[in-house]
Amino acid sequence: MLKPILPDPDSLSLSQLVAQMIVVRTTGHLFDHEIEYPVWEATQTQLEHYIGELGVGGVILLGGSGAEVALRTQALQAMAEIPLLMAADIEEGVGQRFSGATWFPPPMALGEIAYTDLELAKTYAHQFGQHTACEAMAIGLNWVLAPVVDVNNNSANPVINVRAFGETPEIVTQLTQAFIRGTQTYPVLTTVKHFPGHGDTSIDSHLSLPIIDHSLSRLDQVELAPFKAAIAQPIDAVMTAHICLSALDRTYPATLSKPILTGLLRQDLGFEGLIVTDALVMGAITKTYGAYEAAVLAVEAGADVILMPADVEGCIQAICEAVRVGRLTQKQIRSSVERIWRAKHKVSGPLDAGPSCHNWEPAEPATQVQQLAQPSALGLARSILQASARQTISFSPKGPGQNLILVDDVLSCRYLPRTAPAITQPAGWGYELTLLDSRASSLLKMGLPTLVQLFIRGNPFRSGQNLVQLARKYLETLTATGDLQAMILYGSPYVLEQLSLPENMPWVFTYGQMPIAQTLAIATLAGETVVTGAVNHSFTD
Repeated sequence: MLKPILPDPDSLSLSQLVAQMIVVRTTGHLFDHEIEYPVWEATQTQLEHYIGELGVGGVILLGGSGAEVALRTQALQAMAEIPLLMAADIEEGVGQRFSGATWFPPPMALGEIAYTDLELAKTYAHQFGQHTACEAMAIGLNWVLAPVVDVNNNSANPVINVRAFGETPEIVTQLTQAFIRGTQTYPVLTTVKHFPGHGDTSIDSHLSLPIIDHSLSRLDQVELAPFKAAIAQPIDAVMTAHICLSALDRTYPATLSKPILTGLLRQDLGFEGLIVTDALVMGAITKTYGAYEAAVLAVEAGADVILMPADVEGCIQAICEAVRVGRLTQKQIRSSVERIWRAKHKVSGPLDAGPSCHNWEPAEPATQVQQLAQPSALGLARSILQASARQTISFSPKGPGQNLILVDDVLSCRYLPRTAPAITQPAGWGYELTLLDSRASSLLKMGLPTLVQLFIRGNPFRSGQNLVQLARKYLETLTATGDLQAMILYGSPYVLEQLSLPENMPWVFTYGQMPIAQTLAIATLAGETVVTGAVNHSFTD
């Protein structure tokens, strides 16, 4: 018998309706003392209030292991009277955020493959989507905040960068459509972002508001093309960009713009799914708009879901007050909740046959951590890394020497534990470790043959340019002394273009930074063959 889990919106109070539009952030770890970002991540007590008392509609998680998140999502769902949307930014697979799961290379690795073999890249993208959705479901996540469909046509872009599938609308469209089709094998929500296109910016919207002055015809041909294709596919959700698009709205950024969200996205492009804001705690919004006014403006513009408001309860009250004074209507709020209901139906069980679709037969939440990091998923990650790598000549290690590793931040570096291949393999050759980050002064040891390993890519909140300058300084110094033996760059091809490397010097570039990428890159540099076993990359449900 159908159980009435989702009530008719008319039976909920205004504040309960608005609460369903809110997604809060918390840690994937199980205990409060493990919270890594206390300003943004709710504690257990706060979650009990947000979910149990206010009735927020969703949670976004970051950090912890896949096994922890499996327990976490079950516990959070148990708090809620109305089932939650459980989201994560997993653009590089579930392992990007949660240890133990498969961590894939960034999407631009597929764009690299597409330049020479588009069909292979599309096959990999489809399998990438399947594995991401499968592993998300396995730990209780039902909302994948991916793929990025921005066209990264600005090499100085500090925030999109290798998160994009490519630099042309044609490649981005082909690969993101394949990824979406892969995810649709499973009942999870997928999200294209960042509408209407964050690729041609040189400013990080986590810090400030980028402004794009392109004409409407240019936007239609480049930035909007992948979004239009995704909407036609169709897609479940669209995430907004915190950018100013002057051709459509000179007053408000896209997240807060009615001409962009309602006019362009809803009316012109015919999108009927969820419109979700990017995080409202980002600098592009907070530097100009108060926490409450930003939330009201976003809903006024046409957003259905408010992601990570700075003050959850205050945000709900502000939106309710906007309804009371006539800035917003209850009809608009109910329409957003209806869309949220449809999304929750999709990920939680079969729809009722009745016209209101407010009842469903809820599926028992079942997590299956054994689905994580299966051989087919790990094999796919290896294949993408190998097919997208660049290299020159190999080199023969000549120790004793120095293994100089440069990273952005040693203290928060997930991919360089003491057992990381980038550390242990050169140690076996007799190379002593020198580990530096962007805060380091010169600690180079001169007179030693030196292998340089650079971990540099665009990162939210910091562009990495200071790290690039430091890398160039070290490379120039080691070249001048004759100590530079070889280099490996893990991360961004745009960084490779900024480095002045000696001719005939051995080097390898890989998009990945995780241990599996390190193993492959070091083996490639040394001319070795990595025996990983035969893996069948075919993947079905």
